[in-house]
Formats: sequence, C-alpha cells, structure tokens
Amino acid sequence: MSQTEHHIRHLEHAVALARRAVESGDGGPFGAVVVQDGEVLAEGWNRVIATNDPTAHAEVTAIRSACSALGTFQLPGATIYASCEPCPMCLGAIFWTRPSAVYFTSTRTHAEQAGFDDSEIYDQVGLEHTHRSLPFHRLEVAGATEVFELWRTWPGRTDY
Repeated sequence: MSQTEHHIRHLEHAVALARRAVESGDGGPFGAVVVQDGEVLAEGWNRVIATNDPTAHAEVTAIRSACSALGTFQLPGATIYASCEPCPMCLGAIFWTRPSAVYFTSTRTHAEQAGFDDSEIYDQVGLEHTHRSLPFHRLEVAGATEVFELWRTWPGRTDY
C-alpha cells in the first residue's frame, strides 16, 4: 500500500465516524482518527449534542482518548486524520498535542455550507481582547501573576 493509500484509508475511517455521529444523533458530521506507527490508537466523532459539551468535537474526543490510552498529554510521532479541516478550537488542541502531521479531507468551506461557520472565530482569534465582538474584560487581582513565578520556580513542574 502506498503512503497516499495509507492516508486515504485513515481519512475514510474518519469520514465513517462522521457519518456515525450524524446517524446516531451524537452531533455534527465530524470524525477523527489518531494513528501511531501505522496503527489506529484512538478514534473520535462529534459528541456535542450527546454530551451537551461544546468542546466534544471529533478531534478533541480522539485526542482525549489517545492521550488517556498512552498516559500522556502529547502525541509526538502520531498523525491525526480528520474528516474536515479542524475548527479554531480543535486547531489549538492539535497544536498543544504536538502530533507529527494532520491530514483532513473536507474544508472549512464545506463545513460552512452545511451550517458550521467558524469564520468569525478565525477572525476574532488574532484581535486584541479589547477589539473582539464578544466583550472580554481584564481586571487586576492581587496575586494573579505570582502563580506564574511559582510555576516557573516549582522544582517538580512538568513542562508542556
């Protein structure tokens, strides 16, 4: 099997999981697979409706499952296959996970045409908090920044 065929096989798996999400009523049409060393480590599908959890996107559920299985919070050497281009939240989770690569098949334009429009979020991410459409307010609280110094000097910390 060629590398391209290998990637397509995992993307087809992700699409099948997306179909499962729709047909089960769990959530939107999104699926994801985490693969390491050529083997499926974890899979996930959108479970937003089933769990009343707006963060239960396919990529996030797959990442949670993979990290739990490995007992770690990062996935170096893993590849994430998604049925659709990751949304801004999933993109952030993927970057924190530090996989080796991400493959997707449908685009955010396809998702938008189905009613999943994340363009406002993409636009808002780069803005200063004072310029976002959702009001963000920063207030000074005594000791708030001291926890960063505590973290920086904590002898038992685990960097991530």
